[in-house]
Amino acid sequence: MKGIILAGGSATRLYPLSKAISKQIMPVYDKPMIYYPLSTLMLAGIREVLVISTPRDLPMFRDLLGDGSRLGMRLEYKVQEVPNGLAQAFVLGKEFLNGEPGCLILGDNMFYGQGFRTMLREAVAHVDNGQRGACIFGYEVQDPTAYGVVEFDESGKVLSLEEKPKQPKSNYAIPGLYFYDSTVCDKAAALQPSARGEYEITDLNKLYLQEQTLRVQLFGRGFAWLDTGNCDSLLEAGNFIATIQNRQGFYISCIEEIAWRNGWITTDQLRALGKEMKTEYGRYLERLAK
Repeated sequence: MKGIILAGGSATRLYPLSKAISKQIMPVYDKPMIYYPLSTLMLAGIREVLVISTPRDLPMFRDLLGDGSRLGMRLEYKVQEVPNGLAQAFVLGKEFLNGEPGCLILGDNMFYGQGFRTMLREAVAHVDNGQRGACIFGYEVQDPTAYGVVEFDESGKVLSLEEKPKQPKSNYAIPGLYFYDSTVCDKAAALQPSARGEYEITDLNKLYLQEQTLRVQLFGRGFAWLDTGNCDSLLEAGNFIATIQNRQGFYISCIEEIAWRNGWITTDQLRALGKEMKTEYGRYLERLAK
């Protein structure tokens, strides 16, 4: 299983904040936003990741994350000249995936909740076992008309998908986290642009729905799916992270800690990474190493 982080777009709803810097570089409390989707892939056990972004912003991600070796990972980068929809990530990432199953996460999606690692590993197992299929997630919201909406039966089998419906068939929105089998690149390449000229992720999911191989996992009550689409939600996300970390004493989406707990780096390497940073973040890594 390989992962793709789509971190492009112009984030016009965050202007003037995003006029000269990528939204996914902006801080969410004490970490760049891209740490949060990257940590999700790491929790899923994914060590090879492709970051897709604009020609302007890609060098910043490369400077921030490097080649991934400090985390025991392999990171690659790809330019998206024009944002033409989420499914385009699998056209741009075809060479990177090289016939392997792939996970796509949007660079501004943040998740937090008990049992998240288990849910991710189950999603990986669903599409990485040699069988055809895809796995998406459902998150119950009060007003689903602003999202893609999934309808499903008691077994988790998807019955229908709708994009921003006026009369939703369920209250479950689809977050920006998708797991696909090894046929995903061919499916994405066969898509036709929608009325707005984009290659829609919903159309890609519908191809799996037609094959009856699309499965949904539900985030339960109390699970957090954080949106950072505007200034208020960005502030709320930062406050949420600060509250949890300061109350409980452990860090959310600390990529160095996850790499260490996954066994990808040693305790000595973790300690050295902590000493590089003269901040509380670095001291936290040093405490872990003790």
